[in-house]
Amino acid sequence: MTNQTEIDEADRALKEKHRSMWALGDYPSVASEVIPELGPALVAACGISAGDRVLDVGAGSGNAAIPAALAGADVVASDLTPELFEAGRAAAARCGAELEWQQADAEALPFAHSSFDTVMSCVGVMFAPHHQRSADELVRVCRPGGTIGLISWTPEGFIGQMFATMKPYAPAPPPGASPAPLWGAEDHVRELFGDRVTDLEARRQEVRIGRFGNAQAFRDFFKKNYGPTIAVYRNLGFDTERVAALDQDLVDLARRFGADDGVMHWEYLLVTARRT
Repeated sequence: MTNQTEIDEADRALKEKHRSMWALGDYPSVASEVIPELGPALVAACGISAGDRVLDVGAGSGNAAIPAALAGADVVASDLTPELFEAGRAAAARCGAELEWQQADAEALPFAHSSFDTVMSCVGVMFAPHHQRSADELVRVCRPGGTIGLISWTPEGFIGQMFATMKPYAPAPPPGASPAPLWGAEDHVRELFGDRVTDLEARRQEVRIGRFGNAQAFRDFFKKNYGPTIAVYRNLGFDTERVAALDQDLVDLARRFGADDGVMHWEYLLVTARRT
């Protein structure tokens, strides 16, 4: 009993850490200024239409949930970090979208079995630490014959490589946590879902990023606005040498992916499947 209590307390502490991390900076600006195309791409891939009951897991400020609502779906946007909802509500109001916003842990969704026609996540659920738990929940709340749709950054793509670059500067991950970019590996996703889905299609695609004029502009924007990057810098505290090293490593990475030419291409894995 004591061991289970300790495990539960550690899990709650981890989730609170994750919630606080994504509240840092200004993730809504990342979603709207850097990757606005991803949400509509996922909605289109899932074939969402009027009357569908849709759950967006790890919805953030609604990058995918709002386009789904504009398609006429009945949408619940869920996220561990409710601080992101204010920007989402404002964005929805500006375009006339109506949807529900609900705080929820991707590993323990507060919804009944088979509640939704489509369960989707746009670079969201991939950041929940326990992948199998999250996959189980995506399947559980999707009705038989319903659609599960995901966009996740690949390990080899820019964001996957950014996390690899930051790893030596970050604290050690907690026991049992899996690297987020594994959701961008097709074999991993197929293993997570197993025979509970059918017609699984996985396509590697790229999103064109024209937001940054050079590598330094990318680094400075993410250092200011992207929660995981901010958290890594905070972990370094006042160690000026390591801060300078991370500064340079992020610039070098961005240069390798073409930032100094004004256009980058970030790879992601688009997955769609039917629940059996």
